[in-house]
Amino acid sequence: MFSLPILHVTGLLTAILGIAMLLPAVIDIPAANPDWQIFAVTALLTWTLGTLMALATRRPGAMRISVRQAFLMTATVWVVLSAFSALPFLALGIDFDDALFEAVSGFTTTGATVIVGLDQLPPGLLLWRALLQWIGGVGIVVMAIIILPFLRVGGMQLFHLESSDRSEKIVPRPYELVSYIVAVYLMLTVACAASYMVAGMRAFDALCHALTTVSTGGYANYDASFGYFHSAPIEWIAIIFMLAGAFPFVAYITILKRQPVALWRDSQIRVLITLVVLVSLALGVWLSRTQEGLAVSDGIRLAAFHVVSIVTTTGYVTTDYLLWGPPGVALFFLLTFAGGCTGSTAGGIKIYRFQVLWLLVRAHIQRLVRPSRVVTLRYGDRRLPEDVPSSVLAFLAIYIGTTGLFTLLLAMTELDFVTAISSAATAIGNVGPGLGPIVGPAGNFSTIPDPAKWVLTAAMLLGRLELFTLIVLLDPDFWRG
Repeated sequence: MFSLPILHVTGLLTAILGIAMLLPAVIDIPAANPDWQIFAVTALLTWTLGTLMALATRRPGAMRISVRQAFLMTATVWVVLSAFSALPFLALGIDFDDALFEAVSGFTTTGATVIVGLDQLPPGLLLWRALLQWIGGVGIVVMAIIILPFLRVGGMQLFHLESSDRSEKIVPRPYELVSYIVAVYLMLTVACAASYMVAGMRAFDALCHALTTVSTGGYANYDASFGYFHSAPIEWIAIIFMLAGAFPFVAYITILKRQPVALWRDSQIRVLITLVVLVSLALGVWLSRTQEGLAVSDGIRLAAFHVVSIVTTTGYVTTDYLLWGPPGVALFFLLTFAGGCTGSTAGGIKIYRFQVLWLLVRAHIQRLVRPSRVVTLRYGDRRLPEDVPSSVLAFLAIYIGTTGLFTLLLAMTELDFVTAISSAATAIGNVGPGLGPIVGPAGNFSTIPDPAKWVLTAAMLLGRLELFTLIVLLDPDFWRG
């Protein structure tokens, strides 16, 4: 099953990861920080092992892999790269449980951290955390657009390489699509960093936060997250680019192909924007009425920032929104499950699955009223393939069931129920902050037991890979034949 193409691709990507480790070293040298040596050594080790693996498994001709091998390759790449990403944390004296948790949280763009005292960390380590999320963000976009549709994971077969409004290919070849994705990703990152600098951020902070904003990752350079800056313009910029990261990248590519209205034509984007606008306005007005001395405009800004942050699974915070009362706590817990658009950097269930669920519920109601009625399910201007509804329902069932299972596992590590269920939900949804004083927006994951960190590490990987990509490996039939 572990074919040469799987090992070859894993080796190539590991070597690229090793090259990326040199960037924190370059940052640490001018800062006269000795950590540059650690990054240089781990970069050399990672690059060497990756290169040797790639060379040893290289064969002439085009590589061909089966569907089963594609599942295995996807899982292998994410696990191996996450493990190598932990090497700099280990070398810097962080214990193994915390190092792997931090690396997986970064690579899956979850943003949950076990590091305390971010304000005093050297620049190289801060950049490495941001780079992990940026690399993981573009990686999940490529996987969601190119790999998952053909693996038929949770309804993803709806999103092949066609444009959203007609059946022709956006670009003729997958490698061209990857080039477009990386170009769009880079342009958004540069635009975000430049905007942050114009709004008053230091250049280094602007770079790191741009990397974690566009990737909807949420790692910040300060323990107070975005609350450190106390700047309304910076918060509005973050809102814009968090949403940009949660939009489907295929829509951006369509815009580059001279179709400027592609964003608004995408039904996912319309639903996502409508959701965050309505919830933000309602929550903002409610805050201005319940929080003494808070103007309506400030209430809407606070609400919009945190609603967008949680819905897009970024996880930035500017204040402890748990102090807003039980309605706010309940709302943010529900938003943890939402997620952005498919083919974006966001995690969660994803908007399109809720759209398909609504289509199914509406069709069922129509059949109850008129049992003989034939209802055709349509998504946008296309007929919904027959296997998509069952695939989406299976995904939703597995998602809720997995959240319940991981809640039980976390409770067995002696975490209280609120911490356990919110940690499970935020890890599987790759959101970041949970609920309660321990893992809520005012806390972090440093004090939870080591067994709980291992459970959450598995949950983050499982959620990032859309559940089925890893769960299918547990089926004995997968390994037969």
